[in-house]
Amino acid sequence: MTKDQPDERPVPKDLPRAGDRIKARPSALVQFTSTVLACEAVLVLFVTLAAFGLRGLGYERGPLQSDSPAVVWGVGGGIALVLLVLSRLTKRPVGIVGGTLGQVLVLATGLVVPLATLVNVVFVALWVMALRLGSRVDRERAAYDAAHPETAPNI
Repeated sequence: MTKDQPDERPVPKDLPRAGDRIKARPSALVQFTSTVLACEAVLVLFVTLAAFGLRGLGYERGPLQSDSPAVVWGVGGGIALVLLVLSRLTKRPVGIVGGTLGQVLVLATGLVVPLATLVNVVFVALWVMALRLGSRVDRERAAYDAAHPETAPNI
């Protein structure tokens, strides 16, 4: 190898080359919480569909009842829309706080369709786990990046 020829040694794919910009990894907390909120929005739409189908039937419904399709779809669609908006705001603290308050809305859908309460409780538990595990993964990633600065994101 002479001075004019570039160094052609292979570089492992997991290590950056000199001058490469390393992309920062997205926050696990943001990924986990936004996923749970988006899935909860779909859950609320299914509960709304059930509430719409059960109106006018003799089936035992929860204490909150309405025979008006506009009310059923307006409230259910509104809650689903709020959850979708909150799923995009989880990058900010207001999104996490709003998502936590949104869990109350998810649990409240059990007042309309009591059988949905079990699924709602499962999703609230997923929210709590997303908060705990997402924070934990982010802390562990930060510790790894501090211990291995050559592979840490250049921000």
